[in-house]
Amino acid sequence: MAFSGTFELQSQENFEPFMKAIGLPEELIQKGKDAKSVTEIKQTGNHFEITVTTGPKVLHNAFTIGEETEVETLTDEKVKSTFTLEGGKLVVKLKGVTSTTEISGDLLTNVMTVKDIVYKRVSKRVS
Repeated sequence: MAFSGTFELQSQENFEPFMKAIGLPEELIQKGKDAKSVTEIKQTGNHFEITVTTGPKVLHNAFTIGEETEVETLTDEKVKSTFTLEGGKLVVKLKGVTSTTEISGDLLTNVMTVKDIVYKRVSKRVS
């Protein structure tokens, strides 16, 4: 499954409870909840570069499937983790958060879970 493309956020569920659970300050949660969000993915074989731009915040991570890599989290922490592909889904666990990303047609769906809170983002391919 090729992940490459640019995707614009269409909908999200449980944004505020999830961001509170991972420790994001209330001020940033309020700024981020209605901000335009664009995800750009460049995939070359098993190497990925993912850039998520939400308002003024840019989160950029590069990694290779199966290799431990230091990545930046939503709370600006640097964490070492290993990304895997499971059934065509990109999966990573970062500090108690499990993130699963998959593509179906022109839709990119990212589901992040911490404790019992499930945050779902659905983005549509724009290029």
